[in-house]
Amino acid sequence: MKPDFLNGITILLAYQLVGEITSRLLQLPVPGPVIGMILLFLTLLLRGSLEKTLDSATTALLSHLSLLFVPAGVGVVVHLDLIGDEWLPISIALVLSTLITLAATALIMLAIKRLLHRGNTHAE
Repeated sequence: MKPDFLNGITILLAYQLVGEITSRLLQLPVPGPVIGMILLFLTLLLRGSLEKTLDSATTALLSHLSLLFVPAGVGVVVHLDLIGDEWLPISIALVLSTLITLAATALIMLAIKRLLHRGNTHAE
């Protein structure tokens, strides 16, 4: 393995650890990895660039992203009876969450479009 990859994974795991500790110490209802991801995002936003080590690690992880769906698929197969018993609430939750996500995405896109349009008119 390349040193850049190992350093990048170490950085990612360190942010996850900080997020996990923060979540547990403050007893937040947010998972530690999500907090770690937010902290990493804020760090990258402040720095303005992505380190070569992080780029190497994230590219390698993203190339194997499909493997992360294997545990979820196994969970579905293991709990197939439960899913069969609760198909209606699961279906309703899936449809509603998809519609809410689509609506939120559309509203955010419109808001950003308006902001960008407003910024272009002020620049002229």
